[in-house]
Order: sequence, then C-alpha cells, then structure tokens
Amino acid sequence: MLRQLPRWAWIGGGLLALIAGCINAVGYLCFRHQPITHLTGTSTELGLALARFDTTEIAHWALAITSFLAGAVLSGFIVQQSTLQLGRRYGVVLMIESVLLFAAIPLIHAQRDLGLYLASAACGLQNAMVSTYSGATFRTTHLSGIFTDLGIYLGQRLRGLPVDMLRVQVCLLVASHFIVGATLGALGFLAWQERVLLVPAVLTGVVGLGYAIYRHRLIATR
Repeated sequence: MLRQLPRWAWIGGGLLALIAGCINAVGYLCFRHQPITHLTGTSTELGLALARFDTTEIAHWALAITSFLAGAVLSGFIVQQSTLQLGRRYGVVLMIESVLLFAAIPLIHAQRDLGLYLASAACGLQNAMVSTYSGATFRTTHLSGIFTDLGIYLGQRLRGLPVDMLRVQVCLLVASHFIVGATLGALGFLAWQERVLLVPAVLTGVVGLGYAIYRHRLIATR
C-alpha cells in the first residue's frame, strides 16, 4: 500500500498532466485534428488506413506511432529506470521535450506533419519518464488506465474492501489536471493558435533546467 507521496511528486505529476492536456488539445484543434499524447486513436486510424490501403495515411499514422515510441526509447535510455525517484536525469528529458515542442510550433503552423511527429515524440519522452512511484502509476499523457484504476478502487470500496485512498488521489490528480490542461489549451488556441504550445515548451524547459542544476549540485555535495 502506498503510504505517502512527497510534495515534489504531487506538483510534478500534476504539472506534467496539465502540459499533456494542453498538447493534446492543440493536436485536436490544429490542421490534422488528431490526438498527440496517446496512441489508442492513432492506432485505430492506422488500422482504418490499412483497411483502405491508403498508403499516404498508413505512412502518417505509422510515423506518429513511431515518433511516440522513439521518444519513450530515448527516455528509457537517458533515465534508465521505470520508478520515479529524485536524483535521476529527468532534467535532460524535460529539456529535450522542450526543444521538441519549440521545434514543433512553426511546423504545425505551416501545416507540416513533422510538427505533430515532434510533439508526439515529446509526449513519448514525458510518459516514459514518469512511470511509477512506489507502485502508484503516473501515466501523465493519457487517462484510460487512470480511469480504469479509479473504477477498480471505487468498485472495491462499494464492496466494502479496503482501498488505498492515496492511489485514488493520484488518479484524481492526473485526470483533473489533464482535463484542466486541455481546457486551457483549447482556450489558448482560440487566441494564439498553435503558439499556445509555447507555454508547455517554456515550462518543461525551465523545470528541466532547474532540475538539472539541482541534480548537479546534489551530486557535487556527495
């Protein structure tokens, strides 16, 4: 049973879910109208394209999936662990995510699919970086698993079984912040179009740089 969650994990998990919600809203509202932060809809689109044997669309959806996967691979290579713990190289991952988002903005503005691939890679990086903390799932770029876990916990509670309420709170944290992020992303898109991605790009860059400095000092004092 998860006993406690440090403040930095609450703040970081909520912020990253907020960022993911914003990115995904832009994906739905920009020229392609597609999800960016998760692959369920993307994989379905690939299946539909395969059924039609539409080679152009097959290539697009396959590249979107590959981009997300490549981001996750890069994150796994850099962080090297699936459990969340201070001191690991999250700052590098966040700064790379920031660079990818900055690069995606002008490409999405020009209606280039490459911009969507870069944003998808950024989300793959983020989702792989934040995996678990003491058994509590931190999947910040999609909500299917979060709502499934929440439903299981609530069903167990209705049966009178003991439930780890801290894990319920983690589910609510990620789900609520993702939805708020999507709302803010949609509102921002009305005013700034795809340039609203500057917000998550700056946030990930600043947090990543700050964390990298903290990690360097932490290592230097050992």
